[in-house]
Amino acid sequence: MFGTDLGIDLGTASVLVYVKGKGVVLHEPSVVAIDKNTGKRIAVGEEARKMLGRTPGNITAIRPMRDGVIADYQTTEMMLKYLLKKAGVRSWPFFKNRIVVCIPSGVTEVEERAVKQAAYKAGAGQVKVVEEPYAAALGAGLDISTPEGNMVIDIGGGTTDIAVLCLSGIVCKRSIRVGGDKMDESIMRYVRREHNLMIGERTAEDIKISIGCAIPEGRKDNDEMDVKGRDLVTGLPKTIILNSRHTFKAMEESIDAIIAGIKDVLERTPPELAADIMSKGVVMTGGGAMVNSLDIRISRETGVAVTLADDPISCVAIGTGEVLKKSFK
Repeated sequence: MFGTDLGIDLGTASVLVYVKGKGVVLHEPSVVAIDKNTGKRIAVGEEARKMLGRTPGNITAIRPMRDGVIADYQTTEMMLKYLLKKAGVRSWPFFKNRIVVCIPSGVTEVEERAVKQAAYKAGAGQVKVVEEPYAAALGAGLDISTPEGNMVIDIGGGTTDIAVLCLSGIVCKRSIRVGGDKMDESIMRYVRREHNLMIGERTAEDIKISIGCAIPEGRKDNDEMDVKGRDLVTGLPKTIILNSRHTFKAMEESIDAIIAGIKDVLERTPPELAADIMSKGVVMTGGGAMVNSLDIRISRETGVAVTLADDPISCVAIGTGEVLKKSFK
């Protein structure tokens, strides 16, 4: 009666909270700033993200989720409690909240149990976990209850989940621990190797968003960017100019790993469903799917039409809302 039905997309890069009847009410980066001396929380979400790479000695900015799973249990619990409170969700002593949490399709039982436990500690009475590609397909508006095949590629911060769905179930799937974070890391490595320049995570992410490209010819718009960092030779601040062809070279390895995963799933797909996918195409969701021309690259490599979902970042959270309607009636 007093409990709230919630869907949580507990991602490596960001957390989205879906409340039944209201939709997606919260979208915050999964970052927590903690005072090392007292262990107290200083900031969570966007406020903490601004502190990444800029904190004094006594403050540390932590990303408690790594590769789609909990890396720091206590910090995750702290973050969840704060974000649910911020979303206006209350924990009642007798009427507990019912929560659906998304997990990557390749997690172990231990990792799954850790996610459930964190949700219980954050004030849940009932917890149900659902695989990300399943929620992403529902959130993207695909009808997966029919005997026709649908293919979804969910590229998040820590993982890429690829799945073929049919009759409300997953026929074949693959989860690879490559996502937006790995692309950022590869940009940082490239800039260090080619230009002797040290840049931080936030700068690498800005490069990926502004001039990132998945095809060799680069992008037509917004082709160049000034990048500031620390020169590894002199130790002094320095500015260089990067273009989209540089980012293509930097991210090529990560993108190739995602394409290899997609090909692997397509190879294991039953022929009848493969024919459906060929005629219907593939849907991409997740923040990592928004990298410029990634859909063109995947389409070229696989020969299948690829479309980006209308709201790729919120798809998984909206999908948890659909699961809520079916699970807790």
